[in-house]
Amino acid sequence: MKLFYHPDQERHAPPSFLLRGRAVASPEGPVRAEMLARGLADIGRSLTPPTGGDSDLLRERLARIHTPRYLAFLETIHARWRALPDAAEIVAPNVHPCGGGHHYPRHPVGQVGWHMHDMACPMTADSFTGILASALTAEAAAECVAAGASSAYALCRPPGHHAGPDRAGGFCFLNNAALAAEVLREHHSRVAILDVDLHHGNGTQDIFYARGDVWTGSLHADPADFYPFFWGGADEVGEGEGRGANHNLPLPLGSGAGAFMEALETLIASLEAFAPEALVVALGLDAHHADPLAGLALETDDFTLLGRRLAAIDLPTVLIQEGGYPTEHLGANLAAFLGGYTAA
Repeated sequence: MKLFYHPDQERHAPPSFLLRGRAVASPEGPVRAEMLARGLADIGRSLTPPTGGDSDLLRERLARIHTPRYLAFLETIHARWRALPDAAEIVAPNVHPCGGGHHYPRHPVGQVGWHMHDMACPMTADSFTGILASALTAEAAAECVAAGASSAYALCRPPGHHAGPDRAGGFCFLNNAALAAEVLREHHSRVAILDVDLHHGNGTQDIFYARGDVWTGSLHADPADFYPFFWGGADEVGEGEGRGANHNLPLPLGSGAGAFMEALETLIASLEAFAPEALVVALGLDAHHADPLAGLALETDDFTLLGRRLAAIDLPTVLIQEGGYPTEHLGANLAAFLGGYTAA
């Protein structure tokens, strides 16, 4: 299995975000990649930077899952924001169209509020370069699998599964799992995305909600009590051509491996009924009990079981890193997952 990481991801390094009204150090920074890479090194695995690549093709693929105005926003907003009188170095929203806005604003402050769902997506001058490098990493892993590899792993940060067609949220800007699915769709008629992150993949759900060619499934802490709060219920099953191709399994806060693995079996049964030809796994490691954003209670050894079970699905698979935040266990959790996955 090839493992990909683009070093330019380090250029997205937000110093803080707003948590319960307080500005605190962001857990989503370059140190995440460093910890994950150390975990890989401990089991003798190394990361490969993507090579080559077609920037026009990447942008065309991104335009299949995100709106043109949102992509333009991400690329240009920092310069336009800094041109405002007394603007801070960091782009962050101070207004939102709660309940739905009636028109798209021209002013940068309005656009920031429109496109940034929450206060967890600050952008600095170098952020877009890092965000694009994360997408390039996902694209490289997907192309590797599309070319015939049985699996590939993409160490992506910032993560992506909260990024919807027209918005950022939850540390996410470009939806890496959706991008990987689009690459696979160029070669396969039906693709599945299985999200095992602590949080519901609301952005991924929104992108494919009305499509019948990409199945999306997510198990996660119950959004009645946990981020992203407004999406992720079991009653969200898709619409139009996508009806029945979206499957959510919310778990009570604090659930451990028993409930997690039981829900996983239900999701896999739904996935297999869809009969996909390839699979994307949105791999969160934040279901570990010690994660700083903890809501579930998995142990490190449980990730070995998770990896083994996902490998047994036996489809061409792209593994996209989503959550999992700095603790002494983070690298070991990734090592345990890949150990289980490659041993299956």
